[in-house]
Amino acid sequence: MNLSNASSGKGTAKIPPIKTARSGPMADRIFGWLAKGAALLTLGLLFAILLSLTVSAWPAISKYGLSFLTSTTWDPVQEDFGGLVMIYGTVMTSLIALVIAVPVSFGIALFLTELSPAWLKRPLGTAIELLAAIPSIVYGMWGLLVFSPILATYVQQPLQALFKGVPFLGAFVSGPPVGIGILSAGIILAIMIIPFIAAVMRDVFEVTPTLLKESAYGLGATTWEVVSTVVLPYTKAGVIGGIMLGLGRAIGETMAVTFVIGNFNQLDSLSLFQAANSITSALANEFAEAGPGLHQASLMYLGLVLFFITFVVLSLSKLLLSQLKKGEGAKT
Repeated sequence: MNLSNASSGKGTAKIPPIKTARSGPMADRIFGWLAKGAALLTLGLLFAILLSLTVSAWPAISKYGLSFLTSTTWDPVQEDFGGLVMIYGTVMTSLIALVIAVPVSFGIALFLTELSPAWLKRPLGTAIELLAAIPSIVYGMWGLLVFSPILATYVQQPLQALFKGVPFLGAFVSGPPVGIGILSAGIILAIMIIPFIAAVMRDVFEVTPTLLKESAYGLGATTWEVVSTVVLPYTKAGVIGGIMLGLGRAIGETMAVTFVIGNFNQLDSLSLFQAANSITSALANEFAEAGPGLHQASLMYLGLVLFFITFVVLSLSKLLLSQLKKGEGAKT
């Protein structure tokens, strides 16, 4: 076929313009309604959970009030309940996990993004991510059968022999040398949340513009100076978000903590090796056997307290981010 015949005498064929279908105003309105509905549904579910917890816990709230948060008594037989032991166990294990996990996760993310050779970066990153896929009950069983005896033999017993008779430190490491308690639960939680924090930190470190880092290296900065003065200021929101993600994972963990914390509803000492309890382990152990009444209402009260602990943690993270942004404005 001669193209000149099809080109209306101009020597080249005319290509018809491609027509694309455009959504009308109604489609945009429907999309906006769906997006708004999804947001409102999330808020509705949040308030529904809060309301159901409050209604279920109301008998315990009306009887104990805020004294429930400061009482160490937990006696289902006499129907006398207090949640301080569980709250203390939850907070302490989560803090221990965070103190251990954050530096390790930071080191992992720093190595993967700045120091690792190319042949090691992918398999090491995959191996760390696989740790997040291990079920929590496996961590709990490993902690009870393998880690706790090692902790008791090589950490707890030497520390007790070293600080025997020392007024404060001796009490700080006291307890039966079985390797089960707050410290064991905190270390297991740290191992569990390291993959989450490290993965988020690695991802946010990688989004730092290469031009900024290369400029700092060109000025003679060391790797640590580049990370502390360029990478961390640029990615601080993502880093704090990753830490809060790990903390939320630690606060809400149930099965692993139930295996290794000892499930002891008394607070005899502040020893790191003392068997204790947490809110999640108490709910897992007792909720199925708790009959309707004050016992079940007290467990729901613990669930409500856990809800507010998580809310406070998220609020503090938002406040910290806002303060960091204000600090940036003051510097500029």
